[in-house]
Amino acid sequence: METALILTGLGSVFFASAPIVFAVIGETIAERAGVINLSINGMILLSAMGGFVVSFQTGSLFAGFLTGALIGALVAFIVAFSSITLKQSQVAVGFVLALTCRDLAYFLGNDYMGKGGPRLPAWDLPVLSDIPIVGPIFFHQDLITYISFLMIFLSWMWIFRTRPGLMLQGIGERPASAYVRGANVNLMRYAYTVLGGAIAGLAGPAYSLSVKAGWNGTISGLDGFGWIALAITIFGGWNPLRGAFGAYLFGLLQWLGLVLQPSLPNVPSQVLQVAPFPLMILTLFLVNIGSTEWVERTLAAMPESSRRFLTRALRALRASPPASLGVPFERE
Repeated sequence: METALILTGLGSVFFASAPIVFAVIGETIAERAGVINLSINGMILLSAMGGFVVSFQTGSLFAGFLTGALIGALVAFIVAFSSITLKQSQVAVGFVLALTCRDLAYFLGNDYMGKGGPRLPAWDLPVLSDIPIVGPIFFHQDLITYISFLMIFLSWMWIFRTRPGLMLQGIGERPASAYVRGANVNLMRYAYTVLGGAIAGLAGPAYSLSVKAGWNGTISGLDGFGWIALAITIFGGWNPLRGAFGAYLFGLLQWLGLVLQPSLPNVPSQVLQVAPFPLMILTLFLVNIGSTEWVERTLAAMPESSRRFLTRALRALRASPPASLGVPFERE
């Protein structure tokens, strides 16, 4: 029985992490194109509210998820227009939109707080769900979780194994070279920013129509997930596979907080619930210090075995952003 509970718990990690997976993949695609979309936290809240309201009113889960994607695409289009066409700061525009979307979500969704609505049911995959160990973890999920698995693979294949994906990397790394090779850099940045926004927009209804059905405003527990998604995008090195690993790691830490609570009665429950957030920030810190001078001096003073281990660990975590991330492109 204990084994069954553990397997169910591990399956819930993948289930609860699906919204973050969508947010990380969407942000990864946008940033690979050279555009930082800092509005993602407010966007997720607004799409969660909008997706739930539309689904509540129409009774259609599909309409709810479509609404979330459209909201994400619209917010991302505003980011793209402001930064690419108007040449405004991507950071400033994204941050203002994050706050605006958050407040809009709370204001517009006030009348729907606490109301019951449709929820995406679990769907066992025939044969696969009966496989020992693997089946209960991966194949006893709902449709949006299965789509998140598929999205990880497809986005990685697109970015790293196709010609358009190589062009996507080019407009984020060396847009001038991509332009010389025939790419319409700004148009492609528009397209990938909006596409990334639509994918990230699915994170909202994935939460309000699946993980935690309903809309509860400021107590929904969703505020802050967008900032974590931004951190995981960096931790993931702008790679969908590594980003998904970061999302599942964050979900696992949250699950462990719940599992360990009965064993640590003297530790306030709030500590274990909040612990994944500083741990993820610490990991992000380690990603960015590997090449600093003081770290290299410290490693040089360590014994050989410790130095090799830490050097390999820091090298594995190290990631470099696209060279032209946040830099507007202008034809000369």
